[in-house]
Amino acid sequence: MIMRYLIPLLFLASPAAAWEFTPTPICTLTHTEASADVAVTYDHATGLYAIAVTSPSGWPASPAFSIRFDGPRSNIISTERHQTDGPTLTVSDAGFGNVLDGLEFNSTATAFTQTSAVTVSLDGAAEPVQQFRACTQALAA
Repeated sequence: MIMRYLIPLLFLASPAAAWEFTPTPICTLTHTEASADVAVTYDHATGLYAIAVTSPSGWPASPAFSIRFDGPRSNIISTERHQTDGPTLTVSDAGFGNVLDGLEFNSTATAFTQTSAVTVSLDGAAEPVQQFRACTQALAA
């Protein structure tokens, strides 16, 4: 009898692995899973987008960073303009269309370097990505 009440409480106490959008203080899209925390931001003041992927295992120094999106609109994006700071790898750029398309239209994203990789689910990402896109264009209109 106790188990019938305990099991639903366990689900309520577990953190939900959901994509979330917040418009302030800057446009921010976040997601947390056991494998990684992902944050995508856009700052109207600088005009820069950024993606930060924090891995519990950290990110060793590497000459390149890539994200592979798997699903209906598969794609791989690579750069040598990334920075690592402890467990967080960050990339900033003035355009993020391919990243946003990858997040919105696919089922998983795998962030990887030469020696490390993390995969996150994109389930439920489409609507928050659309809200993020609207936020980035709000002051431009």
